[in-house]
Formats: sequence, C-alpha cells, structure tokens
Amino acid sequence: MSELTVPTAPVAALLEEKIRTRRAHVGVVGLGYVGLPLAVEFAKAGFQVTGIDLSAEKTGQINAGVSYVGDIASSELEPLVREGTLRATTDFAAVAELDTVNICVPTPLRKTKDPDMSYIVSACQEIAKYFHAGMLVILESTTYPGTTDEVVLPMLEKPGLRVGRDFFLCFSPERVDPGNARFQTRNIPKVVGGTTPACTAIGGAFYSQALQKVVPVSSTQVAEMVKLLENTFRMINIGLVNEIALMCDRMGINVWEVIEAASTKPFGFMPFYPGPGLGGHCIPIDPFYLSWKTKQAGIEARFIELAGYINGQMPHFVVDKIQNALNDAAKPVKGSHVHVMGVAYKKDIEDVRESPALDVILLLERRGARITYSDPHVPRLHMDRFDLVSEPMETAASADCVVIITDHSAFDYGWLAASARLIVDTRNALKGVSGSHIVRL
Repeated sequence: MSELTVPTAPVAALLEEKIRTRRAHVGVVGLGYVGLPLAVEFAKAGFQVTGIDLSAEKTGQINAGVSYVGDIASSELEPLVREGTLRATTDFAAVAELDTVNICVPTPLRKTKDPDMSYIVSACQEIAKYFHAGMLVILESTTYPGTTDEVVLPMLEKPGLRVGRDFFLCFSPERVDPGNARFQTRNIPKVVGGTTPACTAIGGAFYSQALQKVVPVSSTQVAEMVKLLENTFRMINIGLVNEIALMCDRMGINVWEVIEAASTKPFGFMPFYPGPGLGGHCIPIDPFYLSWKTKQAGIEARFIELAGYINGQMPHFVVDKIQNALNDAAKPVKGSHVHVMGVAYKKDIEDVRESPALDVILLLERRGARITYSDPHVPRLHMDRFDLVSEPMETAASADCVVIITDHSAFDYGWLAASARLIVDTRNALKGVSGSHIVRL
C-alpha cells in the first residue's frame, strides 16, 4: 500500500499537527517487553509519555528510573524520568489527558487453545471511561484478524464519536525480539493498518516521529494477519527441521552438519535449527490464534496443527535422549542427578515463558531424576511442583548428566566439555568439540 496523506478534517488535522510538533501527549498501556521500549522511544523523540500498568511494582521501578526490561538499560530510562518526559501510573484516569494510546497487554491462549481476550477487553473498558474526541488508539497486542474492529471499536465508538472522523483506531503488530542487539523497537519496520484510511494515515504519521520506517497497509485485518503469518512461518519451519532432526537421529546422521551444508546454497534455502521445543510469548502461541480463527471459517489449519504437535514432542524426545545416554552409562534416570544448563526460552534473556526447559525438568522429575540448574539470567525458578535456585556452573561437574537447553553466551563450554561426565547438547553449543561423552540432538 502506498503512503497515505493525512486528511484535512478538523479533528484529524489538529491531532496530526500535535503529533508533528511533538505536543501530543502519548500513552502506553502495558509496560512489559513491548510497552516500555515503545514508551522510551517516544520519550527520546521529544514526546511527553505516560505509561499505564496495573502493577504498582513496575510503575514504581519506572518512576525510580530503574528498568526491569532487558533491552532497556536503567541508564537510558533514568534521564527521561528525571527530566519529566516519561512517567508511569496505575491510574487509567491519566487517559483523559492523552492524545494517543498504544495498548500493549498480553494475549495468552487458554488451555483449550482459544484466544484469551480478557486483558484487551479490560484495558479497553478502562480506556473507554476517559476516552474523548481527537484520540488515536493503537492495539499492538498479537491477536486474531478482526479483533480491532470487532472487539475494540464497539467499546470506544459512542454517540457523537465516529471512527475516522472524531477518533482514530489502528492495529500495529509488535515485532520485538528480546535480546536482539541489532534489531530493536526503533529500527524494526512498523506495520500499521487503520479502521479507515484516515486512521491509517494518522497512525503512520504518529509512528514516523519516533521509528525509522513505517509500513502502512489497507486495514486492521491485514495488519493483524501480518503478525500471525510471520510467526506461523517460523513455527512451521522449526517444526519441519525438528522432524528432520528426529529422522536424522533414527538414521544416525548429524542433523547440524546437514543444515550447515544445506545453508551453503545461495538461493531457495533458509536455515532453521532444531531444539528442545518452542518457547516464548509469540511462536508457540500466535499460530494458534490463526488456527482458531480459520476453524470458525470452516478451514482446518493442518500445517499449524501438525507443526505444533511435532514441536510439542521435542521435550519428550530430549528426555528420551537423556534416558538413553544414562542407560549407556549404566545408570537409571531415577535417582540420577541431571543438571540443566539454561532455563530461559532463548539465549541471553531472562524470560522463561513457555520455555521447553520447564517441560524437560518436569518430565525428568516425574521419572525420578534429581534436578539442578544454572542460568545467569534466571536466579530462581518457581514451578508447580518445586522451587529451584540457580546453582554455580561448577555443579555440572558432579552431575550424572548435563543437558544444554539454553545456550547462554556466559557459559564456559570449553570447561563444560572437559569437566562434565555426560552431556546432552540440544543446541549444538559444543560444535567442533568431540568426545564419547557428548550426545547431540
């Protein structure tokens, strides 16, 4: 879609002028790994920013200039708070003073794998109490196509307030990749689609003030679908390479060598890598929003369901590898000390949401193993059945088996290979290291 010109209707023109002169008061609802970086970027761009979050602990830390999000350093946040450019509150009454609101709240799946819209609905209910003409509202929470117009719009549109004329509504998918030093909020292209062309234009004008590139699309549904396509693409390709890993294991082939060689092809191939399972806030969850929505339209999302099944089996495959490795060492799983290296869902971050390490630990515990773990980013791990504290890496030397689940950069893999009795490496972290005591995925 080509760039749109902001319409000259009085309300739109006034809001557009406020945005371009940095006089617009920006609000962000939900101050997690998406919302806080977004708030910081707009504050750095010269806007007055108010963050809203139900957690008094989070708002207190922000107002003290302390960041709890890995991609935002406290040294970056503190000056913005000190200068009064960025503040945080638990009170939605602040919406009355805002010109724009970005909604960045969680959208988990229920156990039945249908979308949980409660956080979005709750946020919109609070916003609606203080909503006024001339506002721009942008939903960033990942959801199914149609949510913005079917769920959010009816909660905001009131007699005398018409979308595209009196207020403006958009969807813009968050694309944050926690721990990625190269691509962060400012330089990741920002897709935005509005309920009307005027909404898209205002939303694009807003983001262009703080972010490097804006990609306008024709509707909120297109923008919502963009996010689901991106993560479904990753989830299905990871499922494919995980299935290849299962095949290679049966045939005695090193899957990592296969992928490395295939990657030399300069066209028609993109490398994906197997692992102990999917984790995080997006890839294990987002494709099932699409699957749920397509079932309503009478379409079965077979690729998604199959890839989800394969990826879901990987923790079981890893535990079987551990059991077989211990068996070859004449030890049963029951009573053996298994030390887990890394419990975050990806390297060099602290997030454990949907981490495959949790499944591996629970499966091993059920088989009678004694579990310890090391993770410099996760000092304590609370789980349903027990509470663990991160141990020094040296604990690995006394374990019957060490399993590398998350390949954090801080781990000394040379020391580990030399000191551990038995290692199951699910991430190819010991690439180039040989030894009969190393078992690879």
